[in-house]
Amino acid sequence: MLTSYYFERIRRQNARKIEPVRAFLSRMGLGIDTDVEFFVVAFSNGQVVATGGLAGNTLKSIAVDEGLQGQGVSTSLISELVKAAYDLGRFNLFIYTKPENYKLFKEAGFYLLASVKNRVVLLENSKSRLREYCYGLSRAKQPGKRVGSIVMNANPFTNGHRHLVERAAKECDWVHLFVVQEDRSFFTYKDRLLMIQAGLKDLNNVIVHQGSDYIISRATFPSYFLKDEGVINYCHTAMDLQIFRTHIAPALGITHRYVGTEPLCKVTNFYNQQMQQWLTTPTLESEPVTLIEIPRMESNNEPVSASLVRNLLFDNQWSMIEKLVPRTTFLHLKKLFDLETSPYQVKRRAMLVSEQRDAQIA
Repeated sequence: MLTSYYFERIRRQNARKIEPVRAFLSRMGLGIDTDVEFFVVAFSNGQVVATGGLAGNTLKSIAVDEGLQGQGVSTSLISELVKAAYDLGRFNLFIYTKPENYKLFKEAGFYLLASVKNRVVLLENSKSRLREYCYGLSRAKQPGKRVGSIVMNANPFTNGHRHLVERAAKECDWVHLFVVQEDRSFFTYKDRLLMIQAGLKDLNNVIVHQGSDYIISRATFPSYFLKDEGVINYCHTAMDLQIFRTHIAPALGITHRYVGTEPLCKVTNFYNQQMQQWLTTPTLESEPVTLIEIPRMESNNEPVSASLVRNLLFDNQWSMIEKLVPRTTFLHLKKLFDLETSPYQVKRRAMLVSEQRDAQIA
């Protein structure tokens, strides 16, 4: 029987201290996701007996030694994790966990958002926050038989993005465009939002919505932000799309969702494929959402992509960039990169140094 234990917060970058955590999680059949910032770890007699990680506002990699389950360690661990998140000002919390753990987290104040049968459930620490969010959205609802939707990161906003929105605006009475709010891209959420708003100002039937935790966020779709690692997770896409179809689409009367084909990124391409299943099939109780996938705009036989524009930015190829982005985006980018001391120039140089170092190692 467990006599006593204490908790310690351990950052993932602390190689020496994180190794016992990694070994414990491996023994419990879990790993360490690359987006976990730190762990709350329970020790007893110098041994790891329980652990849980925090990635943004999502609790992950929660495990308790099998011999100690039912002794209150799990409850204490969750309390310590929640306290750690609150200390950082993160009050809207989510948990991915196995279905058999649902009762435990429900007793700790978490409520079901979405689930993939026999595989995983997504919970949050509020029973009304999603409902309140959708109520707020419903105030922007407009009449129409065909109401489109687009979810966009726009890192940065290109002619390809504009082409997609123009197509939707032409075919729909209204288009609701949601901007991914996570600040995990090269361009900040604030700048991405400004570029989108400026680039679509002339389209009167397009409503731009600020992002939320419920649309392609680290909570609903963490794989999206691990593209560089090529992480693809069926459960993540299922959660995100279930929430969209079951809650967000009905709030705005959305009937269609528009996406561009994705020949470059396998994570986004997989997400597009999963939309066909989770948005259009009659398996869910909510009304289906028709998926419209249009060919990606090309320039010189290459897809116009945000990644291409970023690469050109790193090489200061402004004449080529001007051909790939709306005038509003071009002017915004020039402003952001105008001074050598600007934050984006500093970030650009750091990435170039990193790429050169990686090339030397290779």
